[in-house]
Formats: sequence, structure tokens, C-alpha cells
Amino acid sequence: MESPRKHPCMECGACCASFRVAFYWREAESKDAYKAVPAGYFEELDSMSRCMKGTNNKHHPQCVALKGTIGVDGHCSIYENRPSPCRKFEASYENGHRNTRCDDARAKHGLKPLRPMDWPPQKKQDSEL
Repeated sequence: MESPRKHPCMECGACCASFRVAFYWREAESKDAYKAVPAGYFEELDSMSRCMKGTNNKHHPQCVALKGTIGVDGHCSIYENRPSPCRKFEASYENGHRNTRCDDARAKHGLKPLRPMDWPPQKKQDSEL
């Protein structure tokens, strides 16, 4: 019996080592944000913005929260508290559409772009049955 496919992002991490992750400063304030980015994981950019540590390196960004090996078991160590750019980033075909930024990040790390068939089958909603 074939094991169920995992969410492709749960073993990738290429986006975490490809882009600067800048966000509004209040996302890191526990009194202002429901799931604030933890102290020690970000740096100040200016009076209104912060970024994830390690991602402000123009040529070799790598988020301090990235754990594991890219393309094998790369994952976010603060997933529940990740900032909005990470929450909004969609992998290619995650919602049926290609994302060239995902494809570019994967290519940068020697990974093939995701395809629609790389995703676990979607469960049908009661209204679709």
C-alpha cells in the first residue's frame, strides 16, 4: 500500500532560503499580534518594518527559522508564529495555480518545480458529493 503524499512544503524550505522576509513591526509584538514572531528571530529594517534574521542578505538569504535540509526535510521551526509574507506565500499549484517565485526558489536549490500531481488529493466537501 502506498503511503499518503505529504504536503510538498513540509520537506522543501527553498523559499526560506531565497527571499527577504520583511513584515510590519507589530507582527513581532506579543501585545499586538495573536501569534507574534518570537524575539530573536527578526531584525529591524526601519521604524515600520522588520525582517526575519538571515533573510536580509541580498545574495544568500536564509531564514534563521529554517531547520533541516532544503528539499529533504526543510521546515519552519516557528511555523505557527511565522510572519504574514510566509503565511501568504503559496507553493506552485497549492491552489491550482503556478507560482513562479516558488519555481525560482526551488530551481535555485536544484529542485524541480512542483506539479499539480505533487499535491495530496483534495478531499471533497459535502456540498460537492
